[in-house]
Amino acid sequence: MQTIEFELEGDYVELNMLLKLVGLCDSGGAGKAIVATGAVKVDGVTELRKTCKIHAGQVASIDDVAIHVLPDSR
Repeated sequence: MQTIEFELEGDYVELNMLLKLVGLCDSGGAGKAIVATGAVKVDGVTELRKTCKIHAGQVASIDDVAIHVLPDSR
């Protein structure tokens, strides 16, 4: 499984934008479409809320990619 570490800029990032920012899709709209299919899990649970807030410490996964969300270092 591929692991991507994503550092937050602020308190949270919306799930669809997280997928865009790590390069798994081209736009926030494409991210929403991916989430709507049920392909994304957050902390091991299928997530269907396209703009749910992802906070530091959470792990989003799709296929064989795990995105570890790290706290803002500023």
